[in-house]
Amino acid sequence: MNSGIEKDVEAKDTTEEHSDNSENTKSDSMSKGDAKKFYEEKGLDLSPDVPVKPKPIPTFEKSLADKISSKFGDKLRVDYVRADRIRVTTKREDIIDVAKFIRDELKYDHAESVSGVDYPDSSEIEVIYHLGSYTDEKLGRQIFALATRVPREDIPNPGSDATRTPSLRDVFYSVEFHERECFEMFGVYFEGHPDMRRLLLPEDWADIPPFRKDFKIKGR
Repeated sequence: MNSGIEKDVEAKDTTEEHSDNSENTKSDSMSKGDAKKFYEEKGLDLSPDVPVKPKPIPTFEKSLADKISSKFGDKLRVDYVRADRIRVTTKREDIIDVAKFIRDELKYDHAESVSGVDYPDSSEIEVIYHLGSYTDEKLGRQIFALATRVPREDIPNPGSDATRTPSLRDVFYSVEFHERECFEMFGVYFEGHPDMRRLLLPEDWADIPPFRKDFKIKGR
């Protein structure tokens, strides 16, 4: 008697497994265009670096992204919306207005870090502010990334070339030292910063900014 029951259960499990595999095979066999349409209709995140099986966009994070997107329109691009993470990109001439909106309307009250990314092929350097909140409990786990890009000089002259962007020091006080580090490591000058001196490198540093991809240690 037990043997028959076990066989029925095994057959059921095998059928369910086959059904699941068939569904996965169907989605995996879609063309790129069909898959894009399929996921967009379900409101799923299709950022280039998300997993193969995207997850639904979180409601809370989406509400924040919708607020800033509706405020700034084509002055801003929402790069991705994920659990506890939002990233937007704006032009450097708009970054102060966008940062003030994030602080005053979305309640992110401080910058946790400022980082840079060197893109020599497109002659740009990206600056990313990672913003958080101490005062709003709903934002305790959230990181809001605010990015902009500046021109990259092949022969940099930090502070005296076009690689510059407005400082957010008067919006988020905590960027004071982070922007100084980004200045000396990537050569990005932050206009309006009250103390744009070197922070880590020697004052007589004469080489290119060391976090640029074409920097090489002498003798190697």
